[in-house]
Amino acid sequence: MAKKKGKKAAEKQAAQSPAAGLKGKIKEFVEFFEESKVEIKKVVWPTRKETVTTCVAVLVVSVVIALYLGVVDLALSKIVEAILS
Repeated sequence: MAKKKGKKAAEKQAAQSPAAGLKGKIKEFVEFFEESKVEIKKVVWPTRKETVTTCVAVLVVSVVIALYLGVVDLALSKIVEAILS
């Protein structure tokens, strides 16, 4: 942790100096994308089969919940209608 704080403090001082300006921002921008590229390589992407299976599961659950909420809404509507009439 001490190394991270030291590094952050050094970066903060460098960012506050007048020489950091546009060149410093461009350097940070390039460094960000280089680090992002390294992180993207670590990602384990799902296979096509896993993706299709997950999509089907989401669709089925969505339909089941929609039907349940529709039935509950209809029942409550009928109850309120009976009370008010």
